[in-house]
Amino acid sequence: MSYLIKDYMQKDIATVDVGVSALEASKLMMKKAVGYLIVIDKAQPVGIVTERDLVWKVMAEEREPLKVNVSEFMSAPLITVNPDATIRDAMRIMAKHKIRKLPVVRNNAIYGIFTTRDLTKHLGKYVDRVIRDIITAQAIYGASLDLSLG
Repeated sequence: MSYLIKDYMQKDIATVDVGVSALEASKLMMKKAVGYLIVIDKAQPVGIVTERDLVWKVMAEEREPLKVNVSEFMSAPLITVNPDATIRDAMRIMAKHKIRKLPVVRNNAIYGIFTTRDLTKHLGKYVDRVIRDIITAQAIYGASLDLSLG
């Protein structure tokens, strides 16, 4: 059985226009209680700004938050996952790119976001489902079932 991102992602996403200042972006993150904003240009997702981007690329470089736009420090191109991808697929993408927030996109339409927080929040349920699937498969296939992790 596959475990699809669309069943575990957050559907309420936070976005910001490409021309918004770092200060406005940080205030929006605080208002929405999120650690990211998907950057939109002409109705298309073009990047992501995270708390880490604000700290490392604005504050640590002593840039003026009111004068620097998100387009100047956003992470781009946007690394995404399809809503029909599995959690395992998403985890591989996140590990490969060393990211903690993965926008869920299909045909340039944002469906949601999957984060490491979502993974930890649902990990118990995910593990329970995997264990039930293994037990069911063992009952069906018996000793011929290969449970190696390779």
